[in-house]
Amino acid sequence: MSKFYRIANSVWESLKISLRALGINKTRSVLTATCIVIGIVSVTTMSTTIDGIDRSFENSMSMLGQNVIYVEKWPWGLGSGEYRWWEYRNRPDMKIDYADQLEETSRFASAVSASSNRNVTVRFEDTYANGVMLQGATETITQTSTMDIAEGRFFTVEEERTGANVVVMGQSVSDALFDLEYPLGKQVRIAGQRFLVIGLLERQGSFLGLEDIDNQVIIPMSAFQEIYGTRTGVRLIVKFPSEEAQLVGEYEIEGLMRRIRQLDPMEENDFAINKPEAFRQQYESMTFAIYGIGIFLTSLALFIGGIGVMNIMFVSVRERTKEIGIRKAVGAKAWEILGQFLVEATIICMVGGLIGVALSVITTQVINQFFVAYMSWQTVALAFGICTLVGLAFGFLPAYRAAKSDPIESLRYE
Repeated sequence: MSKFYRIANSVWESLKISLRALGINKTRSVLTATCIVIGIVSVTTMSTTIDGIDRSFENSMSMLGQNVIYVEKWPWGLGSGEYRWWEYRNRPDMKIDYADQLEETSRFASAVSASSNRNVTVRFEDTYANGVMLQGATETITQTSTMDIAEGRFFTVEEERTGANVVVMGQSVSDALFDLEYPLGKQVRIAGQRFLVIGLLERQGSFLGLEDIDNQVIIPMSAFQEIYGTRTGVRLIVKFPSEEAQLVGEYEIEGLMRRIRQLDPMEENDFAINKPEAFRQQYESMTFAIYGIGIFLTSLALFIGGIGVMNIMFVSVRERTKEIGIRKAVGAKAWEILGQFLVEATIICMVGGLIGVALSVITTQVINQFFVAYMSWQTVALAFGICTLVGLAFGFLPAYRAAKSDPIESLRYE
């Protein structure tokens, strides 16, 4: 018990001595802490940005849906292979009735929908919403996507069949057009035609922090065709009940599409089967590069900060050589001297970490205005853990020199 008491008392005394020494040399302490601040801001900014990208990516993947594939004329063009656009452009267009054929013949798909989109301007009285994504879709789009209705309803099979001029609206479009008015039951104009607002989608956010998914409106595919035809291309979305069903089902869909297109066995596919997993593979390779660069830069910043701490601690040990000799003369052990200077180095780093985290909170808010960033408590814990590690690692040599100094020589030092 007495040993434990001495250790605790020694730590407390070391803390008081260290704080007093830092208070005497305020300017030097601040300048030393600045090196750590730069390193911690670098670490936390990298971590918050990557955390923000990770969260945004997962949200974006959920928007694309789980256990779905997209059958389209054009492949998504992800990966490092050559994108043969001159071949893809000559492929025959997808047709809406393919959706019915696939749903009738597939043994694994739970739902199939067709959609087509283009950018338009939506008007309500004298208010305009520009750059809105207009999506024409079959009524089964709600089964193959993750969109949900917040208010009102989605259009029915009959409304889709007859091409009724009804529209379901995203939250961003509603905010832009109606402000404080209630949108349901109002009529908006799209391509010069009146559409009745029958539903509002739940807010979804942005895709990969870039494209606002709520800046869209959805109308029946038949109404879309009456206005624009199918010049913009048709996308088929096939939903499977489980991941296991998708693994088998995507090959079945490929075979069914080849039969629908009447392709010979030796002919290549004249359609593309796109999967959200392709985004994940591309994302993982991209984040690997980001992590590598980020770790190198932050390690460099922390190394420079640590060298600054080491230099200042060597200066501090030399200036307080006589104090060290007096402490040893009155019975201080070598480990107590070692602990004193390690505590001092760690406090300098912790102060720098505290300032660095505070600045990183501000930096995170600024980044969020233009991109995505998220600061978690794990990031804060990581920052202070790094501060402690840097303080102990770079403060050890000066502290060890102080602990091993000869007390007689130390007392003679002027």
